[in-house]
Parts: sequence; structure tokens; C-alpha cells
Amino acid sequence: MTRYCAVIILSAHIGDTATLHQENIVLLDADSLESARARAQAHGRAGEHEYRNGDGELVVWRLTAVVDVAEVDDQALGDGAEVYTRHFRDYAAYRRFEPLLDGEPL
Repeated sequence: MTRYCAVIILSAHIGDTATLHQENIVLLDADSLESARARAQAHGRAGEHEYRNGDGELVVWRLTAVVDVAEVDDQALGDGAEVYTRHFRDYAAYRRFEPLLDGEPL
């Protein structure tokens, strides 16, 4: 078995509008990259659920995407280990996307 890291996006919808998105980074054990991708899809679907909010609106959480699946070096797991790294070109876009950078609560 090999350990993989999957980046999974779930989105909350009220009616036709996506109101919030959640990025999960999960560890998965699988025999191959293809198997890890299938397990990531299953993990994302298992996170789908719905409920009524305080205003009585139906909130529906659905799997939006499995963004990436990458092998993790089990030998390196421990304090300070890098589990997942991604690169991007547009820091301003990342800043708009990531509310925690400006101290904004979710």
C-alpha cells in the first residue's frame, strides 16, 4: 500500500447558488494512483449531506471536485513534514480566495 494525499472540494448550495466552499486535504492508502483517485471521489461523496439552516433554507453540500491526488512519502511523516505542496502564479487571486490571510472569519 502507498499513502496518497487528496485535495477535495465540497460546495454548499442554497437553491442554485453556491454559498460556501470547503477544501479538504485527506490522506488515503491505496495500491495505485488510479485507486487513490477512486478513493478520493468516494471520500468526497461520503461528505455530501444536507440540512436546514436557521432560516429554514435547505443547504445541500455536494462534491465539487477532486483537485489533485499525490503520493506522500510515509518515511518523512512526522513533525514538520510537508504533506502537500501546490504552486500558483497569481498571489492576488489567492489572497481574494483565502479569507484567513486578512483575518476574515468564515
